[in-house]
Amino acid sequence: MTSLVPPFDFDSMIVAPWTTAIDPFGWMTLMAFLVTATCGLIGNYLILRRMALVGDAISHSVLPGLAGAYLLSGSLTLPAMVVGAVSAGLLTTFLIEFLHTRSRIKADAAIGITFCSLFALGVVIINVFASKAHLDADCVLYGELSYLSRGVDEIMPQQVLTMGIVGVIVALLVIFFYKELLLTSFDALLAGSQGFRPGMMHLMLMGVLSVVIVAAFESVGAILVIAMLILPGATAQLLSTRLPVCLWLSVLHAALSAVGGLHLSLMLKCSMAACVVVAGAALFVLAWIYSVVAQALQRKAALDAPVEA
Repeated sequence: MTSLVPPFDFDSMIVAPWTTAIDPFGWMTLMAFLVTATCGLIGNYLILRRMALVGDAISHSVLPGLAGAYLLSGSLTLPAMVVGAVSAGLLTTFLIEFLHTRSRIKADAAIGITFCSLFALGVVIINVFASKAHLDADCVLYGELSYLSRGVDEIMPQQVLTMGIVGVIVALLVIFFYKELLLTSFDALLAGSQGFRPGMMHLMLMGVLSVVIVAAFESVGAILVIAMLILPGATAQLLSTRLPVCLWLSVLHAALSAVGGLHLSLMLKCSMAACVVVAGAALFVLAWIYSVVAQALQRKAALDAPVEA
């Protein structure tokens, strides 16, 4: 009879990943950090725009884009996948807005209809037309960080390099378009009156989100990437109301989640991608408890403060 809690081995679970086994586990941790940090930067803006569920929709609906790109190009190369994913992401955004604005369907219902329908369409296309494609359904849905591979002459795994490039591009876009993203996220009408283009910024954000999701697919899958889009930003926004601070806190959350997820996966002998999300959720709970206690102390201090005559 197996025990509920696996036996704990400090050397193999805590020390070895950073000493004798650093080659595989170091790259896995770095990949988890890059995925979570990149998703966290985008996720902050999704949360501010009250569009967290749109990230959910796009993460599922890029599947028909990937299948369509394979049918048209005959390969699963990164450029083809990116074009297919961005096209599917923009189509998802258009369909959600169209259903919501041109009918009595509420936004949440439009999101559900769109991503369920497109995801199902992607499954049908793969089964009927692209069944021979090397597109692992479990990998697409759940991801697997242990699939990282490095050639003899390669300095780092190709997936880590790709995710690192995507992460740097996202960080540069956030810096370069910081004012535009900030203003359009808080008040689109004011942004439009000052000469900014909220619609264009929205489409750009959705396109970048699609690229991030594709880059993260193999490692964390379509389901877990949703949590990585939401948890870092939600945790950061519990601790601060200033966007620059929230962005940095999201990166810190990503680092702690990646390291915590690695050790948790070794302890429980299960998927590291899922453990990274569990570690991130634990950090969110700690931040929530801190925010509740801090608010309670602030209210108590306000009540105890002497009233000036």
